[in-house]
Amino acid sequence: MVHARAEGRRLTLSLRVVPRIKDIPRESWDALLREGSSPFVEHTWLDCLEEAKCVGEAAGWIPNHLALYEETASGEKLVAAAPAYAKTNSEGEFVFDWSWADLANRMGIAYYPKLVLAVPFTPATGDRVLVHPDRDRIETITVFAQALRTLAKELELSSAHVLFPREDEARAWGEAGFMMRHGVQYHWSNRAPPFEDFEDFLKTLPQKKRTQIRRERKQPAMDGVEIATLRPDEYTRDVAHAMYALYTTTVDKYFYGRRYMKKRFFELLVERFRDRLAWVVARKDGDILASAFNIKKDGIIYGRYWGAHVEMPFLHFNVCYYHGVDQAIRERDTTFNPGAGGEHKKVRGFLPTITYSAHHIEDPRFRGVLESFLERERRGVAAYVAEERAAALKA
Repeated sequence: MVHARAEGRRLTLSLRVVPRIKDIPRESWDALLREGSSPFVEHTWLDCLEEAKCVGEAAGWIPNHLALYEETASGEKLVAAAPAYAKTNSEGEFVFDWSWADLANRMGIAYYPKLVLAVPFTPATGDRVLVHPDRDRIETITVFAQALRTLAKELELSSAHVLFPREDEARAWGEAGFMMRHGVQYHWSNRAPPFEDFEDFLKTLPQKKRTQIRRERKQPAMDGVEIATLRPDEYTRDVAHAMYALYTTTVDKYFYGRRYMKKRFFELLVERFRDRLAWVVARKDGDILASAFNIKKDGIIYGRYWGAHVEMPFLHFNVCYYHGVDQAIRERDTTFNPGAGGEHKKVRGFLPTITYSAHHIEDPRFRGVLESFLERERRGVAAYVAEERAAALKA
């Protein structure tokens, strides 16, 4: 139980650990969202993950959502919440800490389980603490920071982690005493005023890159392939199954691939989340050959999964990158975030962008070693991003 004062009266706040997102009404949870909140923290997305059994003990993502309630004269009111999970591994996080787990083991510290505030399998920046508009965000994040430290100690966890928060939230976690970690992703951003068309965007790139992109964009038509974003009426159960089959072509290709997402998850999305779906498909003779699992909200396109049944020249770049940029320009979107990794995106007009995470380590010896490492890593990331963006401006 946490207490706070506001406007001369005493407020009683209680923070609870909730094992199922269904235990919190969707209307109460989604009332905490603000403009620009990631679609992946919406109640429906998180509920679909749980109902389809994408998360749970078998996956090493055990739901332990945090809900902050205020006692009022008429009852209690949900004023803040965070998707949270007890983790028994480091898979599907995209803030890589396997070396931390190894170091902890060598120091005689059990690294797992740990607690993470994150969206499973989703390296997309967004709010990690959802706060009612009536409450102060910084004050509320401070309450959550105190609560995470208390939970780590009481439950004998090695650590608590906040993955991919927005920059303003990351600063708040840092001010609350969490260690900051920086990473890099490659994002495309529209300009002000927005680009008129794809050629207008190409003018901002060096001639060599323009020539390469134009050549690559011509290839699908030469191969008889058509690429399109699905219309709302095209999200059927059969399409969900086709997208799942394409998803598995990628994850099954690599030894580190995991089928985190279940077929049922794809079915649930076309039933309950189709207003956010922006799935891209490549067709030849009416058959779907390849796809990109995109989600769109508030002028941001989020790229997630790619899959293909055939190998064709430049198909990946066209389905996953060029089509998304073209769509963003046509629809006046601000950002296209195609996901983690890939320096090959630089050649295609995507710029390095700093991502954030915040970390509490319970053991002071372990924490001291990581603080030194993180300081060096932050300097390296800042230097790299500054250098790459400067080079892009000169070009």
